[in-house]
Amino acid sequence: MKSITLKKSFMLALFSIMTSFTVMAQEKASPAATATGTINGAAVTIVYSSPAVKGRTIWGGLVPYDKVWRAGANEATIFTTDKPLTIQGKTIPAGKYSLYAVPGEKEWKIIFNSQTGQWGIKHDGSTTQDPAKDVAVVTVKPEKSVGTSERLTYTISGKGFELNWENLTIPVAF
Repeated sequence: MKSITLKKSFMLALFSIMTSFTVMAQEKASPAATATGTINGAAVTIVYSSPAVKGRTIWGGLVPYDKVWRAGANEATIFTTDKPLTIQGKTIPAGKYSLYAVPGEKEWKIIFNSQTGQWGIKHDGSTTQDPAKDVAVVTVKPEKSVGTSERLTYTISGKGFELNWENLTIPVAF
């Protein structure tokens, strides 16, 4: 009888440990996030992975200046609109787009690309952005944020969206 109880206790402990490892393995360092809202009457959704600063220098460090970046972590960030939107004289038709950025110290390029569903980077560390599939490329100016954002976040307002991370806000107005 004591042997059976000992076996049950061992099995229960083993099960608890395995369950803990499974739960920890499923937690992503850059969890999935979604921003939803309306821009100029269009329903917009941005689906992205939200990395953390974790004491690192982000702009010009982890995310280098003047190189295409997937505008998030893991899979390429996805921007979806149910109606056409116009930005800096360029029309983005209703649909789904990968959102890329080229960060710069004084200005950024924001890229809406028609290829979707791809991982954000290749094995060599470069992005999966195919310039031939760019629908619109616009230039915006980064702003120092009021506070520090530990996690990358997107927010959508009536006239556009913002990317916030570390010490910067990147406003994108339509």
